[in-house]
Amino acid sequence: MAKIAVFVADDHSIVREGLRQMLARSNDLELVGEAVDGEVAVKEIRRLQPDVAILDVGMPLISGLECIPLIKNDSPGTAIVILSMFAREMYVHQALAAGAHGYVLKTDPWPEVIDAVQMVAQGKYFLSREINSDLIRGYLNNEEGKSAESSRYDLLSAREQQIFRLVIEGNHTKNIADLLCLSPKTVEKHRANISKKIGMSEPLAMLKFAMKIGVADPDLWPDS
Repeated sequence: MAKIAVFVADDHSIVREGLRQMLARSNDLELVGEAVDGEVAVKEIRRLQPDVAILDVGMPLISGLECIPLIKNDSPGTAIVILSMFAREMYVHQALAAGAHGYVLKTDPWPEVIDAVQMVAQGKYFLSREINSDLIRGYLNNEEGKSAESSRYDLLSAREQQIFRLVIEGNHTKNIADLLCLSPKTVEKHRANISKKIGMSEPLAMLKFAMKIGVADPDLWPDS
């Protein structure tokens, strides 16, 4: 029986080493690649097509959350487990909505991480025991009380939201074009549409706007 191929992305070497040792002790899991930032993770996963990717939620260049749709587009057979310090429902919602199947905490015991990898490889969902599933369910189903700012964000198409999130993470047009396999001209057109719909174009203003509506949070930035 073939082993489950696992890719690990985390900017902390001690976390990668722990995951590396955990996978080495497992009979049915195999580490096939590592990355220290989101950009390398997306490119390597695109190349390797692993069964499962474990992604740190806050990585340099591209966050783990923003890696999810990029990976699902280029490697649809790769199931994703988010590894995080945060159990907040908003972050879990963003991960699941983007296409992740698992969400575990860095404080969870290693056997729970192994369970998560094995379950998502089978197409099942896995959430850390520390996460209140009832609260998450309510959050996912709650469409009431949206602010005017949230409504403006909802005007963006799925592609525009993706590019918006990449912009607020500090990515320039060429980098975004390379990541999404688009032409710089197409990215610039999307950026113009985004600016028109939300009423702003400066990255800093966009970042403040994203934080206000819960799309971005300082806790998710690298070194958090």
